[in-house]
Amino acid sequence: MIPEYIKALILDMDGVIWKADAPIGDLPGIFAKIKERDLKFVFATNNATLTPEDYQRKLKGMGVSIEADQILTSAMGIAFLLGKKYPKGTRIFMIGEDGIRRALEAYDFHILPLDQAEQAQVVVMGIDRSINFQKIVEATLLVRKGIPFYTTNTDRTFPTPRGEIPGSGAWVSVITYATGVEPVVAGKPHPFLMELALEQLAESSRNTLVIGDRLETDIAAGQAVGCPTALVLSGVSTQAQAAKWNPPPTVIAGSLSELIHHAHS
Repeated sequence: MIPEYIKALILDMDGVIWKADAPIGDLPGIFAKIKERDLKFVFATNNATLTPEDYQRKLKGMGVSIEADQILTSAMGIAFLLGKKYPKGTRIFMIGEDGIRRALEAYDFHILPLDQAEQAQVVVMGIDRSINFQKIVEATLLVRKGIPFYTTNTDRTFPTPRGEIPGSGAWVSVITYATGVEPVVAGKPHPFLMELALEQLAESSRNTLVIGDRLETDIAAGQAVGCPTALVLSGVSTQAQAAKWNPPPTVIAGSLSELIHHAHS
C-alpha cells in the first residue's frame, strides 16, 4: 500500500499508534517492517500534553525504541512560533499540561500562575485535563482585552478506547464563543508542524508520506505541504467521510499495520 517512491513517513500518534494507553496492533512488528523497508520517520502530533521524552518512554513501554528528536508536538510548534515573535521573559497565561509548559520554558518564557493571570502578555491554550471554570474566566477576560491568543491545536475530540472525548478545540471554542476571537493555531492542519517534520527528515515532500486518522487535521496538513497522504481508519475519520474528501487521500487503510504490511501491494 505504501508507494515505492516513499522514502520517509510523518506519523500521527493518537488514533494511529494508540488510543489513550492501548496500542493499535503489533507495534514492535510494525516498526520492524518500517526499518526493514529503510524508511525514515518522525512523529508529528497535535497532542501537547506530553514532552518528547514522555512519548519516547511511552513508545518504549510498547516495545518501540526511538530517539526523542523523532517526536514533534504542537507544543514545540507553538513555542517556536512565539520564540520568533516575543522576547525571553514574556509573561504567558497558559491553559495546558506539562508538554506545553516545558516547551515554553525552553524558550525562557515566564508562565504565570492562575492568580497572576491578569499580568499576561500572551494567552496559550492546549488540552488541559485539569481545566476549570476559573481558567476559562481568566483566558476569556484576557482575550477580550486584546491579549494575543494562541492554541496548539483545534482538534474537537480526542480518541480513547471508550470513544471520543472533548479535545483541545472543544475548550478553545468556549473562549472563541465568549470573545469572538479566533486563536492563532500552531498544530495541524496548519502546515507548520509538517514543515518542521520535513526539515527534521531532510526529505522532499513528494517522497514523504503523511499518515493520520483525521482528514481535517492530518490529511489536510499533509496536503497543504504537497505530501502524499495515508488515512488509517483506526481513529476518528471514517471511510464514508474519506469518500467525500477532496482531494482524496493517496491511500486509505484500516490501520497502520495494514498499511505497512502491504507496503509492496
